[in-house]
Amino acid sequence: MNSLFRFALLLALTASLRAADPHDQSGVALEVDSPDPKLAKIVLLVGGPSSKPMAHEYFAGCALLMDWLKKQPGVWPVMVRDWPKNEKVLEGAKCVLYFGDGGGKQPFIEPVRWAKLSQMLDAGCGFVLLHQSVDFPKGADGEKIKGWLGGVFHGDIGCRGHWDMDLKTVGEHPVLRGVKPFAAPGDGWLYNLHFAEKDKGFAPLIVGQVPDKSRSSADAKQHNGRDEVIGWAHQRPGGGRGFGFTGVDLHKSWSYESQRKFVVNGILWSAGLEVPADGAKTTFDEADLNKNLDKKAAPATKAAPKKAVEAK
Repeated sequence: MNSLFRFALLLALTASLRAADPHDQSGVALEVDSPDPKLAKIVLLVGGPSSKPMAHEYFAGCALLMDWLKKQPGVWPVMVRDWPKNEKVLEGAKCVLYFGDGGGKQPFIEPVRWAKLSQMLDAGCGFVLLHQSVDFPKGADGEKIKGWLGGVFHGDIGCRGHWDMDLKTVGEHPVLRGVKPFAAPGDGWLYNLHFAEKDKGFAPLIVGQVPDKSRSSADAKQHNGRDEVIGWAHQRPGGGRGFGFTGVDLHKSWSYESQRKFVVNGILWSAGLEVPADGAKTTFDEADLNKNLDKKAAPATKAAPKKAVEAK
């Protein structure tokens, strides 16, 4: 067996082992900067492992988004764990997205990083937050987040939970191109956020009915039966755009074409790019859901109840 054949066999074996391991993330290139300043750079910040398997799959979800964004003309996505080791990859970014845990765990909360992000967004960079990354604790600069994104979740009025949702589109907006109403069974949602005023650039895009029993705040209880905003766009009066969507708790929800299109459209729009007339192309294979997953502890199994010993 010659050395070239052995090398080819080793490569094939390595690729096979990677394909067989759903937790192998080594094939996803991180912090690869754009080779051409003319390309629209979109930075995807990925949160660390969270929740149970096939939920909060932040790395795998962003890997899917990166693949879809690569297929959009003139776009260069850059994927980063938490915050870039080399902040140079942030230079010239048209949009920054974060998909990860909220509640103060956002990687840009740290003062130095916050200052960097503020500088970028105040200069017109787009901003996208998905799922619970819209959740900021009391004391965080919620007004600034709301001004950038169009909405912010605080525990004073916000509600959350898991249930089946039938999502409807609202009005006409570039982000809704090619997006149809869709069902999302059992996913996790946040709603009743602090939203910007509609006359200041805020536009609700996706709404749905929530169970009234999920209304855990006094404010939310005043609106039984109301359609709640789950996805939105925000044109900042001072320049720049924001996009938020509070679904995507369950990894399987990326299999819904309208959701994929909605999120990728929202990223493109936030980056100041033209959304295709029929929406972004997001080719999908069911097998893609079982790649680049985070390693998480398996759910604890309940011990079987002990049988009573009969007295003899």
